[in-house]
Amino acid sequence: MIEAHGLVKRYGSTMAVNDLSFFIRPGLVTGFLGPNGAGKTTTMRMILGLDAPTQGSVTVGGRSYRDLPAPMREVGALLDAKALHGGRRARDHLLCLAQSNGIPRRRVDEVLRTVGLEDVARRRAKGFSLGMSQRLGIASALLGDPAVLIFDEPVNGLDPDGIHWVRTLLRVLAAEGRTVLVSSHLMSEMALTADHLLVIGKGRLIADTSVDEFVRSSSQQSVHVRSPQAAELAARCGGPAPTSGPGPAPTSSRSPGACASARSKADYAVCLLASGSAVVPGVLSWAGPLVAGLARPSDVHDLDG
Repeated sequence: MIEAHGLVKRYGSTMAVNDLSFFIRPGLVTGFLGPNGAGKTTTMRMILGLDAPTQGSVTVGGRSYRDLPAPMREVGALLDAKALHGGRRARDHLLCLAQSNGIPRRRVDEVLRTVGLEDVARRRAKGFSLGMSQRLGIASALLGDPAVLIFDEPVNGLDPDGIHWVRTLLRVLAAEGRTVLVSSHLMSEMALTADHLLVIGKGRLIADTSVDEFVRSSSQQSVHVRSPQAAELAARCGGPAPTSGPGPAPTSSRSPGACASARSKADYAVCLLASGSAVVPGVLSWAGPLVAGLARPSDVHDLDG
């Protein structure tokens, strides 16, 4: 497990991480979500002892990283896929790490097979694509068979098959009871990979919740239908007729998934369909001539970018 209390990191006048506290449990893939520059990598560097917190503390298994007797056997990490000597062959790079950390040589070949690099094990790393470098970095993280794994945007540079492989690998590792922390700035990726989310922005914790709960609480299940004949559209939806100014709209009975409200605006009116985008094909099938435009409110997927 990983536990942080009141983490603060300043670089001069820049506050990179601001009073961040969290607890990451084993057996789950925990997504670390936030836009670029939110403080994700800085936090990971503090977990790994690469940066010292300005304030606060972070521990792995109850101890700071620098106090771990055999770090690679307890924590595996991938922060920068290109942070290795380009002149070394892939197998030699892993063998150097294994020998300096008391890890058996046989483990090198095991992780090369796991990440699918056994056929290029004799190639020098400087000739690797970003995707191949990511696989080599994942192999390095797995080398000591650690209980805690930290990956900073591990799908960067991977093709669709590679992305699917990473997602599957992370879930397998978590199912084995390991603590898995993986960062991304894409909500769409986290929705397909993570079980739990830590969401940060400008160095502060925004949410600490399950993926399902975060999507449910952050998404708008509605669609706005714009029509110059809103009264007729509202009637067909089973909802109230629109109003032409301030004040409540006249009410009428309406069926589930029908128009929740309708109101006029300039030459048009807007009808809010309560059951979300799934109702749009049905609306278009019988009200198409009345519909001038469709839109949905912003939701959690707009974090992607």
